[in-house]
Amino acid sequence: MICLGVESTAHTFGVGIVSDKEVLSNCKDVYKPEKGWGIKPIDAAKHHREVSEKVLEEALKKSKLRLEDIDILAFSQGPGLPPCLQVGKEFILELSEKTGKKIIGVNHPVGHIEIGNLTTGANYPVILYVSGGNTQVLSLVDKKYRIFGETQDIGIGNALDKFARDIGFDFPGGPKIEELAKQGSYIELPYVVKGMDLSFSGIVTEALKKYKQGSKLEDVCFSLQETCFSMLVEVTERALAHTGKEEILLTGGVAANKRLQEMLEIMCKERCARFFSVPKEYSGDNGAMIAWAGLLGFKYGQKRFDPKKDDIDPTWRTDEVEVSW
Repeated sequence: MICLGVESTAHTFGVGIVSDKEVLSNCKDVYKPEKGWGIKPIDAAKHHREVSEKVLEEALKKSKLRLEDIDILAFSQGPGLPPCLQVGKEFILELSEKTGKKIIGVNHPVGHIEIGNLTTGANYPVILYVSGGNTQVLSLVDKKYRIFGETQDIGIGNALDKFARDIGFDFPGGPKIEELAKQGSYIELPYVVKGMDLSFSGIVTEALKKYKQGSKLEDVCFSLQETCFSMLVEVTERALAHTGKEEILLTGGVAANKRLQEMLEIMCKERCARFFSVPKEYSGDNGAMIAWAGLLGFKYGQKRFDPKKDDIDPTWRTDEVEVSW
């Protein structure tokens, strides 16, 4: 069985094609906001419309398939930016009309988790999901990805990008912060863990204040990473202890950060746990993760998307998804 998936929740328009066992293609085009700005949803949606056919053609060509060869269609139904989600919905409906194929609506975070499980071989791990708009510590319990801890304001990816944007870096700012942090030393920043939840916005504000007061940029970048990542590792470790599980899966766009990987590896080694990190190609938003989650949903009886009754869901939480596979 072959599934084509469309990702369009934020800055990325992606099309991925998967079979029962492997990724056949994974193509995307990323909207880049003007310098000094975050994502403008309307502009991002315009970008997605403009590149959608091109990305589809690339994905089909790479997979060596025709549209007629696809068995099932999937798209990011939510959560995400409404104008961007709407583009994905409209595009998948057009493909459904052309092919007569059924549609599965995919929860975006579940897509990140399942592509991580597929590409790493992790088996029911504790999951640290870190992206621009989301930061959650989860694990599969009683057929749902239960959230053991999450951000109370902004996601870790947005926190890093906001700091980078305010000091003049281009989008995305995370890789630049990671590079500068290698030459930095620690200066004190707030450490905000509330039970099992986290908060990042105040840390970003204080980091910007330190920089404006004359602290070296390398030191601020190092301290911002070390503080925020230490918080993430603490909550993840407690979830590992609580569940009694023996594996950690790091997924989402920020999973590409080598320092975060290193800190989690140290923690796992101390706890005799196994650490998995989704490969970089699949850590950011991509169509393959939507295709794979859609294929799982289709095979295990997930409700089909009905355009007459169903719509995008910009606030669809990870723990609302029934995991039947």
